[in-house]
Amino acid sequence: MTGAQVVTAARGWIGTPYVHQSSTRAAGCDCLGLLRGVWRELRGTEPEGIPAYSMDWSEPQGDERLWAAAARHLIAKERKNEAEGDVVLFRMRDQGVAKHLGVQARVGVQASFIHAYTGHGVVESPLSAPWRRRIVARFEFPKESN
Repeated sequence: MTGAQVVTAARGWIGTPYVHQSSTRAAGCDCLGLLRGVWRELRGTEPEGIPAYSMDWSEPQGDERLWAAAARHLIAKERKNEAEGDVVLFRMRDQGVAKHLGVQARVGVQASFIHAYTGHGVVESPLSAPWRRRIVARFEFPKESN
């Protein structure tokens, strides 16, 4: 699986409405649902069941559940070593847990990422300085099927 294949799959979700806890292309998804859908398209069955989660994720407990799940199934890499198709994990508030993710679509001066965003659905956004400051981890999809 290449980064270009991941980006192509993620771009196929653009325009999908934002629906919390959903992961159905064209019908609705959240940021995790987007990643789950891309996983299913490229790798098949999801690697684990997803328990119900609230909009605040595990913020009250300070538990990095999304980060831990990404580390179980994706390959961690250096944040500065960006490539198309990377999964980027964001911390939206300084003291909060990391609870937003997207797929890096382009690198360099025109860097962008695809994500499901409340009120906007799945969009491709510039990976601007404010977004870059929020990146706490970077992963890539495993290259081979399990």
